[in-house]
Amino acid sequence: MTAQRIAFLDVDGTIIDAGEVIAPSTIEAVQTARANGHLVYLSTGRASVEIYPKIRDIGFDGAISAGGGFAEIGDDLVIARTMPEEAVARMVGFYEESGYDFYLQAFAELYPSPGVRGRFASYLQDDQERRGETRTDLDSVTDGREHPALKAFANVRPLSYTGIAKSVFLAGDLTAYDRVSEALSDDFHVITGTIPHMGRGSGEVTLGGVNKGTTILQLLDLLGIDAASAIGIGDSTNDIEMLQVCGVGIAMGNATDVVKAHADEVTTAVLDDGVWNAFHRHGLI
Repeated sequence: MTAQRIAFLDVDGTIIDAGEVIAPSTIEAVQTARANGHLVYLSTGRASVEIYPKIRDIGFDGAISAGGGFAEIGDDLVIARTMPEEAVARMVGFYEESGYDFYLQAFAELYPSPGVRGRFASYLQDDQERRGETRTDLDSVTDGREHPALKAFANVRPLSYTGIAKSVFLAGDLTAYDRVSEALSDDFHVITGTIPHMGRGSGEVTLGGVNKGTTILQLLDLLGIDAASAIGIGDSTNDIEMLQVCGVGIAMGNATDVVKAHADEVTTAVLDDGVWNAFHRHGLI
């Protein structure tokens, strides 16, 4: 067996596809790699509360969530890179003044604006035909009843300005990303959205310097593991820094060309054994 490695896996587009199904080979790859003594961590833009139980039940050694806002070793929260209250207030004020829907990600809570649930409900309704064409030999990571996102975004309550690590803004206006970037990028890290169906002007915002890559480096320091031993696998804009800091950065076959340009190599697509092939190539399985 090769020396112990540590792998960081994005969720959407890497572990599951847009139809929220997972290839059996991905589950096998994660579980076999861990049985062989390697570490496998999630590294996602989702908040911890948005990571479905069927994903966590695969078995991971920990997770980076909210695009680098938080990191867990096992069930222990070890890193929290949250925004000062005044920064959250500034960000929310701009969204509300601009009329954009948004939600805030804390470690265990989501704080949506009133229009967010409707956006997700509309997408899910429009997506039923495509979902009907999803391969039936694959397992869905949702429970088949009310979609978890609809449950999470139904709870519209007063916003919290403490413990917030990231926001997602949602807009059909193609100028929204440019406007948010112009208004906030002096203090914040603003990237294009990794949820394409939520509007082509959408995006994600963390504090300046907070991303998956910088949090991975902090986590590796806590674990006493050199970054050269790390493998990062992803497909979206918020994965770029992860691919850059890991010893091997691997883009999924379904990744954007921009993401592929930052990777050391490209594996196959999410439902074409992409994770399994990457793990096999590097001796984890």
